[in-house]
Amino acid sequence: MMNMNRGVWTALSGIGIAQGLKIFTNKKANGVWDWRPIFQTGGMPSSHSAGVSALATYVATKKGWNSTDSALAIIFGIIVMYDAQGIRRHTGEIAKIVNDLDANIETLSGQMPGLFHVKQEKELNELLGHQPAEVLGGALLGIVIGLFSSCLEER
Repeated sequence: MMNMNRGVWTALSGIGIAQGLKIFTNKKANGVWDWRPIFQTGGMPSSHSAGVSALATYVATKKGWNSTDSALAIIFGIIVMYDAQGIRRHTGEIAKIVNDLDANIETLSGQMPGLFHVKQEKELNELLGHQPAEVLGGALLGIVIGLFSSCLEER
């Protein structure tokens, strides 16, 4: 297998575990077992937050909180988490409005023969970003994974 450093494996583990947990949080929220969330963006916990938090925690425990490496990982993580709950979430909310608007115009065009409308073939993806609680959940998961990875390496 490819020889990657421990930081990469730690971050990828955070992402993978968070994506896997989405099956269970989706079941709790909707009452139905569904495997699709494992392959989707959005949802609880944020895999973006878990990955960058796991990496930043791992780097900080190995290099020290005052190192340049830790500063880079932490700032990178903050930017990713801010984007996940900010711009990406708002983009998903706009997609929902556009999808609803398209459905409403489709209904109106059926009731008004003079109103011509071509319905979108495919709806826009609405689940793009995260609510702040999802980002926080991912960040906490990532911190635990980063600490665990660091402790395992010391043995």
